[in-house]
Amino acid sequence: MAEKLTDIELDGISSTRTLDRETTGTEENVETSLGLVHVRVQGDRSKTAILTYHDIGLNDITCFHGFFSYDDMHDILNHFCVYHVNAPGQEEGAMPLGLGATDGSHPDVFQYPSVDQLADMILPVMQHFQIRRFIGVGVGAGANILTRFALCHPKAVDSLFLINPTCQKAGWTEWAYQKMNVFYLKKGTMTEFTKNYLLWHWFGDKTLEDNHDLAHVFKEAANKVNPVNLCYFIESFIRRSDLGIVREHDTAKKHEVRTLHCNVMLVTGDNSPHVDSTVDMNSKLDPMETTWMKIADCGGMPLEEQPEKVCDAFRLFLQGMGYVPSLSQCKIVEKRASSHHR
Repeated sequence: MAEKLTDIELDGISSTRTLDRETTGTEENVETSLGLVHVRVQGDRSKTAILTYHDIGLNDITCFHGFFSYDDMHDILNHFCVYHVNAPGQEEGAMPLGLGATDGSHPDVFQYPSVDQLADMILPVMQHFQIRRFIGVGVGAGANILTRFALCHPKAVDSLFLINPTCQKAGWTEWAYQKMNVFYLKKGTMTEFTKNYLLWHWFGDKTLEDNHDLAHVFKEAANKVNPVNLCYFIESFIRRSDLGIVREHDTAKKHEVRTLHCNVMLVTGDNSPHVDSTVDMNSKLDPMETTWMKIADCGGMPLEEQPEKVCDAFRLFLQGMGYVPSLSQCKIVEKRASSHHR
């Protein structure tokens, strides 16, 4: 059966956006057996849950706040409650991890959760907020973590909207660069080498060349990350195992193999450094439940570079599952036109 591959050609949207540091919603620390999880809740908790998980070097604010504050998202979010989950120690203003050893002075004895354990920590978050099922939105490392959770708890996940996901273990090139980053970060230093790697990981070369303003904003944000805490998160991510997912063509045997049993949308930009990883993951998932989307004129961070098109894709993805049926494209176009003429 032919792959469902969508290549959307878009007009370039010049980005003059900056990271909005003002947060909305309430923030809570959820206690788990593996440590505290910082969660920011946005919306009415009685409504359907959307749960987000960020990429390495980012947090709920730098990864998602700009997109979820985008004008076109407001009408969608009226129907949902969003739970922004931060990996331990990655939230803004986080205290250094590893200082809770017996004598309080040996951070090396601290054991950061593996990616599988990070996925396991989502369950107590669900229990804390009394979430039965959620729509997952993950970027990069966060997409991998949400996928791991969905594989272990298929009944808890309604669907997955994944940006730049990977289902493979780290390759040699990624491992080598990240080991260098870990070496510097463990010393408590955010070097130019690490910042440049993170910018490439987030955006890719073309966006860095074409959109200096956006790159500058995120480079400044990298300066505010706790280096040691980021070191732990990166170490966990590069030690990830292959997800082991398999595409089974025999319908009768689909439930016998390791795969996702929910609707999945995989999103990437045509200039993203992670295009090949998303294509590989798409090739291993059920084509009847998976859509792969490549956005033209976009690098590795579609939420920042092409928020309008990602918003349209997200709305259509939700409507395909019966959510927000009243939101029509015509109304959205009219709203955009009126806002442009103000």
